[in-house]
Amino acid sequence: MSVGGGVVQYPDAGGAGHGHADAHGAGAVHFTLRGYVTGFLAAVTLTAIPFWLVMGRTFGSSGITAAVILAFAAVQIVVHMVYFLHMSPKSEGGWNLLALLFTVMLVVIALSGSLWVMYHLNHNMMPESMQNMHNMP
Repeated sequence: MSVGGGVVQYPDAGGAGHGHADAHGAGAVHFTLRGYVTGFLAAVTLTAIPFWLVMGRTFGSSGITAAVILAFAAVQIVVHMVYFLHMSPKSEGGWNLLALLFTVMLVVIALSGSLWVMYHLNHNMMPESMQNMHNMP
C-alpha cells in the first residue's frame, strides 16, 4: 500500500487479492486521506454527543437517554463499517454486506430468543409464595 498526495492506493495483487485490485483494476484508488479524516471526525462526534447527553442530564428519563445513546451507537457502527472497514454493497461483489446482514439476523434471533426464554422461565417457574412476598408486612 502506498500513500502519495493524500490518496491511498493498493498495489496489484495479480487478481488474487482481497477484492482490491481484482474488482477495480491495478492500482485503483480506493479511499482518500480526506475520507479517513471524515470518518474519524464523525466517530469522535458520535462519541462526544452521547457523553455530553449523559453528563449534562439532558433528558429527564434514563430510558430516553439510553434509546438516544443506542441510536448514536448504531450510527457509529455504520460509520466505522463504511469509512474504516470499507464495506459497501459493491465490495467483494456484495458478499461482505450479505454476510454482515446474516450475522446481524442471527444475533438478533439469539438475543431476543434468550430474553424471551428467560422472561417466561422467571414468570412461569416462580412459586406462588414468592410472587406474593411484596404483599407481606
